[in-house]
Amino acid sequence: MKLLNLPYEKYKLNNGLEVILHKDTSLPLVSVNIWYKVGSAYEEKGKTGLAHLFEHMMFQGSENVPKEMHFRYIQEAGGTLNGSTNFDRTNYYEKLPSNSLELALWLESDRMGYFLSALTKEKLDNQKSVVANERLERYDNQPYGLAWELVLKNLYPEGHPYSWATIGYLDDIKNYTLEDVQNFFRVHYTPDNAALVIAGDIELNKTKDLIDKYFGSIIPSVQKKEPAITDFRINKNIIIEHLDNVQLDRLYLAWHTDKIYTNDDPTLDVLADILSGSKNSRLHKRLVFDEEISQDVSAFQFSGKFGGMFMIISTAKPGVSLDRINKIIFDEIETVINRGVEDKELIKTKNGIKASYIYSMQSLDNIADRLNMYNFYLNEPNKFNFDLLRYNNINNKDVADVCRKYLSSPFVELRVISNKKNK
Repeated sequence: MKLLNLPYEKYKLNNGLEVILHKDTSLPLVSVNIWYKVGSAYEEKGKTGLAHLFEHMMFQGSENVPKEMHFRYIQEAGGTLNGSTNFDRTNYYEKLPSNSLELALWLESDRMGYFLSALTKEKLDNQKSVVANERLERYDNQPYGLAWELVLKNLYPEGHPYSWATIGYLDDIKNYTLEDVQNFFRVHYTPDNAALVIAGDIELNKTKDLIDKYFGSIIPSVQKKEPAITDFRINKNIIIEHLDNVQLDRLYLAWHTDKIYTNDDPTLDVLADILSGSKNSRLHKRLVFDEEISQDVSAFQFSGKFGGMFMIISTAKPGVSLDRINKIIFDEIETVINRGVEDKELIKTKNGIKASYIYSMQSLDNIADRLNMYNFYLNEPNKFNFDLLRYNNINNKDVADVCRKYLSSPFVELRVISNKKNK
């Protein structure tokens, strides 16, 4: 597939910043995408949520950019921007007319190299309040909001970098000090811990000069260390019941699986889609249409740098016991293990994955982000063909084998139960 063999140039500045350039002159747009190689996995007990806090703090101004002006400058230039944080990395990105590339580079470099001089306790306290309210709104006071955190806490051992949610714990958020934030920034938000992708309508030599102008003099950080990971597996089923202010009971099942881009990762994606990816998928058909006992059901494979998990979630209809839903889910798992899947299911799923991937390639933002993602996980930005083609050779036996390998293992079962039943 020559279409997905994207030309690029990759090099490194003297201060360690990785640069990846991809030229595409089809539209007068440019996407600037920077990955800092730090997510919540790089935090420590008592200081959780710092990476997510920086998703907010990095828009609060730097030495030469007043508070909130990063947004205004990009939007007034006709561009869009945002940021995101997960377990493994923090991402900031802009898309704007190509003649405004220098603006985006100036803004990104100013907060990388000159953020601390503009950091004040007032700004920190303001954003601590914002994040604490986000935590309350999305987790503590949201129906089913604590489910993800409860699953992680029980699936991974204490201290594992995936054992807490990216947003962090409320007490930790409230207790960040200015020194905590300064130290975290000095270690992680530095050129030697970042990769800058510029994709779109660019002149390569001019772009290189701009990158050197704005990023070349930024000082690298102190030595970093990767999170310490020890071998782990839960050796028995863990059953949790959580009373919540919800109308309907919900069941969560989670198993340990493979890391990102390893051999079993794509087969687990295929298994998840066959189980719940469409109205005709196995669990959706049984639970929602045939038995009519579930409001919904979903399955997905999450895979990251330090671990993976497979999860199935289903919400019960009023008056339906979660035991009934649980039994049908495990019946379908056993059927896949013992009989495999049908050819038509496998073809449909693989075609759907391929179509979704190709569709995503119409977005310059997605292309830039994938270049950064492949570089981060695989040390090679042009892994588009590899990513797509790894699904091609998956067969029925592979799906049955991976189902047996992982979904026959001990699991975490979380039951979120309505606290309204006895009122």
